[in-house]
Amino acid sequence: MQKISPCLWFDKEAEEAANFYVSVFKGSKIGDVTRYGKEGYEIHGKEAGTVMTVEFEIEGQKFLALNGGPIFKFNEAISFQVHCETQEEVDYYWEKLSEGGDKKAQVCGWLKDKYGLSWQIVPTILPKMLKDKDTEKSQRVMKAMLQMHKLDVQTLIKAYEGK
Repeated sequence: MQKISPCLWFDKEAEEAANFYVSVFKGSKIGDVTRYGKEGYEIHGKEAGTVMTVEFEIEGQKFLALNGGPIFKFNEAISFQVHCETQEEVDYYWEKLSEGGDKKAQVCGWLKDKYGLSWQIVPTILPKMLKDKDTEKSQRVMKAMLQMHKLDVQTLIKAYEGK
């Protein structure tokens, strides 16, 4: 069993969201689904038989999606990073995860999906360039990144090389 796993609170879209995330990431799967019963209706307000939780796994990371009602909403204080080896991967995850999401929330490789969850689509080369001991290089990369919505690997490399 995984020691720590995120629980994502949805109003009533837990199953839909879990199926969406599993469709985006290859090698992912849906696990157990639990349903509300008659007990506790006066507290949770969910009809018996409706989905309460959905377990799912993405890239070996286990998640739990909970239909808890409209009390809590996602915000940028929590996000999930997707590390991408190529521009094609960046483009793929950006396109899939941003579909139907908040376009105003797209900045510096961050996006917000249609459920309000924040994602960072990050080329694996970016942290290496930002950690470079040559601060001129790393600062050029930072400046270039801050002007982007979806990150562009070639533009970041050019900034790193001073071109």
